[in-house]
Amino acid sequence: MSYLPAPDRYETMPYRTVGHSGLKLPVISLGLWHNFGDDRPLDQQRAIIRRAFDRGVTHFDLANNYGPPYGSAETNFGRILKADLKNHRDELIISSKAGWDMWPGPYGFGGSRKYLVSSLDQSLERMGVDYVDIFYHHRPDPDTPLEETLYALRDIVASGKALYVGISSYGPELTAEAAEFMADEGCPLLIHQPSYSIVNRWVEEPGEDGDSLLETCADTGLGVIAFSPLAQGLLTDRYLDGIPEDSRVAAHKSFDEDMLSDKNLDMVRRLNDIAQERGQTLAQMALAWILRPQGDYGEETVTSALVGASSVEQLDQNLDTINNLEFSDAELKAIDDVAFDAGINIWAQATASKIREDDED
Repeated sequence: MSYLPAPDRYETMPYRTVGHSGLKLPVISLGLWHNFGDDRPLDQQRAIIRRAFDRGVTHFDLANNYGPPYGSAETNFGRILKADLKNHRDELIISSKAGWDMWPGPYGFGGSRKYLVSSLDQSLERMGVDYVDIFYHHRPDPDTPLEETLYALRDIVASGKALYVGISSYGPELTAEAAEFMADEGCPLLIHQPSYSIVNRWVEEPGEDGDSLLETCADTGLGVIAFSPLAQGLLTDRYLDGIPEDSRVAAHKSFDEDMLSDKNLDMVRRLNDIAQERGQTLAQMALAWILRPQGDYGEETVTSALVGASSVEQLDQNLDTINNLEFSDAELKAIDDVAFDAGINIWAQATASKIREDDED
């Protein structure tokens, strides 16, 4: 059957402006990191993407190596786009990334012009589109000069293959350098995509120059979209009574069983109690917390939170977060009193691999 989007799809989803730009994103975006590879039925993927769009999710976030196998998430998304959403392309924000390993040999990883341009060309072919709305450098690369990476991003925009560019997992110092460089080139960075959750708050911590990543992004005009706001599934009710057979832990997907320590699970249960008192699931509270107003930057501190979904029901539950985005001071304090770093930031080494560009000139 042909797909007709819900006519009321824009009536309830809040949208926020991305940094110092004219672009807006839904406060909750759909990430295709897991559940959209060839290990999942295409009809199931299609149902999730349709439902997301029906509920006002306009932003679909991919990367070159999402799968499994690598590239299959983009291929599957391209099939669904062609079948259902081709006539709505101008209503969509499609993003992709390159930086982590993608193909064998010395040109399938990092931040070189060779890799970034080749990878984007492949992504466009897999998805069957002429351009992406946002293209990210997926991680810092200590082996490539920062200016080479940024010149490549600039030229990608000039080529028309991406409308905007961003970065992911850069620390505050490198982010500040990159933002200044790109502003001088007349191609400002749009957005930063860091991991961020109640139990992974590295973006709030001061860097070597005294500013946190959130402060740096606000000061340099970058929006922030948080990935893994549910801490790879830890901030849900999935692990309160054991390890489900269909979970990321059981499948060994970016979540090690060691992260389910008794200490972590006790914290999660206490956070779950706070969520229930708010009339929310733990996942809904965790998403709302990411989107809370912070300090001088207000509700625009984080533009959007990226969620995955393995079913329409899970997607709906996460999107229902928008029904309660407010916190009392007492609730925020209760969360802070319970929460601690859960040791789940598996991207920390990539961030630390390049703190700033070496000053050798």
